[in-house]
Amino acid sequence: MFAITLRFLLAIDLWLSKRLGVCAFEESPWGSIRPLVRLLEFSGHFIPWLMGTLYTLLRGETAAEQEIMLNLALALLLDLLLVRVVKTLRYSFPSGHATRAAMCARFFLAQLVDSASMRVLVVGWAFLVSLSRLLLARHYVTDVGFGLAMGYCQYSLVERLWVTWDCLQDVLLMRLREGLNRAYGGLWMASWTH
Repeated sequence: MFAITLRFLLAIDLWLSKRLGVCAFEESPWGSIRPLVRLLEFSGHFIPWLMGTLYTLLRGETAAEQEIMLNLALALLLDLLLVRVVKTLRYSFPSGHATRAAMCARFFLAQLVDSASMRVLVVGWAFLVSLSRLLLARHYVTDVGFGLAMGYCQYSLVERLWVTWDCLQDVLLMRLREGLNRAYGGLWMASWTH
C-alpha cells in the first residue's frame, strides 16, 4: 500500500512540476517573462548572497551590524553544506534556492525587519524565488517544498548556534594570545640554543 501511495504522489509531483514549467524555454507559454524569472532566480543564488554579506560585514559600522552579518555568513555556509550533504543522496533534491530563500527570509524577519510592509516583501521574495525554480523547470515541486521546510528549520539551528560579538572577540583574542605565546616561546628557545 505504501509503495502504491508513494508512486501516486510522485506521479502527481511530476505532473504538477511539468505543468508549472511555463518559462523553461523562450518558446514556452510564458517564455516572454523568462528574463524576469531568471533575475528572481539569481536573487536567490549563493554567490551574490555571500559576497553581499561579507561586504556588509566588513563595512559594518557597529558591532551589532557586524554580529548580524557574521551570523548570516555562517548561516549561508551552513545552508550550502547541508544542501550539499542532502544532494549527495538524491540529485537536485532539495532546491538550494528554496532552502536559502526560506532561511534568509526567516533570518531577516527575526533580525532586521520590523515593519509589516517589509515582512510582506521578504516573504513574497522567498515565495517568488522558490516559484522561479518551478517556472524555469529546474526542480520538482517536492524539491522546492522540502527546500522551503529545510531552510525554515535551518534558521532554528542558526539561532541556537548564534555567535555573539563578545564571544567572537574572546575566541579571536584567545587564538591570538596562543599564537603569540607559541611565537614567543619559539623565540625564547631559539635564543638559548645558539
